[in-house]
Amino acid sequence: MNNAAIGVFDSGVGGLTCVKELSRLMPNENIVYLGDTARVPYGTKSKELIAQYGRQDIRFLEQHNVKMVLVACGTVSSVLMTTPIFEGTSITEFSGVIYPAVHAACAATQNKRIGVIGTPATIRSGCYGKAIREMKPDIKVFGKACPMFVPLVENGYTSADSQVSRLIAQEYLEIMLKEKVDTLILGCTHYPMLKDVISEVMGDEVKLISSGAEAAKHAQKILAYNDELCDREEDGMLELYCTDSVELFSENADAFLGKNKNIKISKCSLAL
Repeated sequence: MNNAAIGVFDSGVGGLTCVKELSRLMPNENIVYLGDTARVPYGTKSKELIAQYGRQDIRFLEQHNVKMVLVACGTVSSVLMTTPIFEGTSITEFSGVIYPAVHAACAATQNKRIGVIGTPATIRSGCYGKAIREMKPDIKVFGKACPMFVPLVENGYTSADSQVSRLIAQEYLEIMLKEKVDTLILGCTHYPMLKDVISEVMGDEVKLISSGAEAAKHAQKILAYNDELCDREEDGMLELYCTDSVELFSENADAFLGKNKNIKISKCSLAL
């Protein structure tokens, strides 16, 4: 057993979709979350800068003595596949969001046509396509960068009634409809907040895979296998940190997580 907290980070509020699933699966676990809202989005940055930001985020969580780090950022997860950003830290248990989502998508597809939407950096890396082909070489993969989705979520344009969100989604997802994908990976943890809009465009028959939710399920399996789950009986605390406005972050946190008396939100600065 291990009563230390689980560490989670993302470039903004999107990783809270992962926190929500962690809390549902393991309600007694303490969670420390970092949302680097001052520098969101990461997805338009260079690979070198993304790796630098990721290392700074990891060092912050390391200072909180977490037992595991979940990289709830599709962009940093794509860099993690080729760059050892945990090197030199004390963190030994960590996971990104790519492989858990790929496992779920490969199991879900019936027609062997999978779509992937993500930030420009994630799609440019080709990481999802590589991972899918490693697992199932006969599956066809179609990727599309959706750079406007993160700003929409960060600014609260998540309702299916939002005409702006619907028009942008229709343009981005046109290729997925054309290619007749039956499974769509939401390769950025912000995107589940647009699930209603995306589902309306794609149709109910297309399976949506949340990379953050699948990563949370994977984290639970790792902790259980290593006998690292906590043994407390009371509900865990959610300690949330942001690098910009606490007020705006709190509004988004309420939208992602709902009202929760065990949430503490603070502003922090990252060591450069």
